[in-house]
Amino acid sequence: MSRPRLPRRAARAVAYTLAAVALGGWLVVHLTVLWVTAHPAVLAAGVVLAGGIGYLKTAGAGPAPPSRARAERGFLDLDAGQFEEAVAELCRRDGCTDVRVVGGSGDLGADVIATTPTGRRMVVQCKRYAPGRRVGSPDVQRVGGTYAVVHGAELALVVTTAAFTPAAEEYARAAGIRLVDGEELAAWAAGRLLPPWGGERMMGK
Repeated sequence: MSRPRLPRRAARAVAYTLAAVALGGWLVVHLTVLWVTAHPAVLAAGVVLAGGIGYLKTAGAGPAPPSRARAERGFLDLDAGQFEEAVAELCRRDGCTDVRVVGGSGDLGADVIATTPTGRRMVVQCKRYAPGRRVGSPDVQRVGGTYAVVHGAELALVVTTAAFTPAAEEYARAAGIRLVDGEELAAWAAGRLLPPWGGERMMGK
């Protein structure tokens, strides 16, 4: 027995309805992507929040430490400007005030400027590098030569998604600059590591 067919008018109405629903869904997704792209701070905050939620879901399971590539994946999805926004959002989350993203051409070693919870003016240089690449001593020296004299800061950080060369680490120790590599950054974002401006936590050692 053949199945009864919808009248032609009813079938046409169903087709139009399905097409309208599909078009509406596409518009919602498209407009959402455009809006998020135009608001990098929101995307940055999402990366920071996702890092924390991911840690909370896995904290009790006791898995093996993630690889560097896996730990950095969220931050590597950002471009350089969005990465600066993400680091600034971490500073705000952990109690810093007067947080400003100032990176760009001629930033003189400062991508983020903030005041720590204890009132110290802080300069942060952000380096979004691919895994396997290293931040060299000249980049850290640039921060060392400007953070106090030019920016009037008491504390300087260099934060990267990658790693530092031994020469960069040696200079940072001598100059009192705190270094945060990709693994430490992921741990900081997840709440497993104290903020890099805290008490005795000196990076690069």
